[in-house]
Amino acid sequence: MQTFYVYIITNKNNTVLYTGFTDDVFRRSLEHKEKLYKGFTAKWNCNKIVYYETYYDADEAIRRERQLKRYLRKWKEELIDKKNPDWKDLFEEMLT
Repeated sequence: MQTFYVYIITNKNNTVLYTGFTDDVFRRSLEHKEKLYKGFTAKWNCNKIVYYETYYDADEAIRRERQLKRYLRKWKEELIDKKNPDWKDLFEEMLT
């Protein structure tokens, strides 16, 4: 069964939020950390994954990503606070 993820990453000071979609959240996190692609996340040093959701349907995950992209920052912060109140980098958690 294929797995898809919607995620939110930020920079070290938690001042910028970026929402994305992927089929491999570990690989995508590495790409952000290593700034493999020039763009928003590289420019703003977004490399700390602080939130993600898991889906088994790509269309559902894409709909959720679009929904989150329209969220106010405050709503995104509330989502993160519920699952990750310390805003720690969840990348280490993915290694286990």
